[in-house]
Order: sequence, then structure tokens, then C-alpha cells
Amino acid sequence: MTVATRSATLRQTQWRPHVLALNAPPAYRQWLTADGSLTAKLKDHSRAFRVQCLHQTTARCLADEAAAIGMHRPGRVWEREVLLRCDNTPVVFAHTVVPMSATATDWPLFSALGERSLGTTLFGDPQVRRGVLEFARLREGHPLAQRARKALQLEQVREELILYARRCLYRRRQGTLLVTEVFLPSVLELKLITTNRS
Repeated sequence: MTVATRSATLRQTQWRPHVLALNAPPAYRQWLTADGSLTAKLKDHSRAFRVQCLHQTTARCLADEAAAIGMHRPGRVWEREVLLRCDNTPVVFAHTVVPMSATATDWPLFSALGERSLGTTLFGDPQVRRGVLEFARLREGHPLAQRARKALQLEQVREELILYARRCLYRRRQGTLLVTEVFLPSVLELKLITTNRS
């Protein structure tokens, strides 16, 4: 395999319909397959949860995202990237893309989210239809793995870093929205805080 071919392979990933295909450690699988709102689950595992918005702007979507959101080829989309923090520790890197064809009627609150949780908005809207979860292993060369490392300001390490991710397509009216959640190793250190349940 040439260097160029290997580099291209690392930038791509195969999304699978079942988490067992990832061979992920059991501790990751419970997060990857969690039902309902990830925001709510993270709040149950922290005393202080917050969303750190890295950016929300137009960008070119990834090749494997284009087909998922109904585009014939990669093109410009609305993109939002955030870190989800539990007690100030980043535990999830979240990446959302929305086709430029979407209107304010399709996603009325998306443009004004700021540091509010997208998950709370999606799960609180009865008009939103949630698709099925897909799962992937992101190698170090994958764009989302690279962005997560950059957001965390991680220095390069010798061993290859593999991150586990899931994604889900949401629909509202005529609009689609794809959310990818990349679970950082720190998520495994979270413990359920029973006092949050009331």
C-alpha cells in the first residue's frame, strides 16, 4: 500500500449498523448505544454540564456525509462543532451538518443555538423524527479525529489513537440534519451521580 493510499484510507471510515462490528470495549458500547438524549445522560454523570461551541459556520461536508444528508456529492453545508463538557472535562466532540437548502422553518432554532445543547432541542421537538444509529471507528487520520485532537490541543503521540463514534440522521419538515458524536477516552471516567435524578 502506498503512502497516498494509506493516507486516503485513514481519512475514510465505514459506518456500520451494529455496534458489535466495531469491536469496541464494553465500557464504550454503553455510551455508543445509549437511548434518548446524550445530553441528559451526560448531565446524570456530572455536577456541571456545559456545551462549548467551537464554531458554527458554512463548510464543505465530508464525503461520507453527503449521501447521508441527501447530497449527490460533497458540498457546502451549515456546520456546527462543539465539545460537551462534564465538570469542565471534555468528554464528547460533536459535529453537526445541515444542507444549505434547509430553511428556518425546517430547523428554527439551529442558527441561534450558541452554547445551548442541540440534543435538548431535538428531543424536545415532537416534529423531529430520529433515524437509526450508525457506528464507526475513527482512526487518527480521519478528519473528525483530527479536529477532536485539535480542539483538545492534544500533542501528537506515537501510538495510533482510535476514537469510537456514532451518528444519527434527524428529519424535521423537509430538512435533514446529521449529528456525529465522537466519544473521547475521558467519557469512560464518568460516574453516575444519583443526586441529579429528581
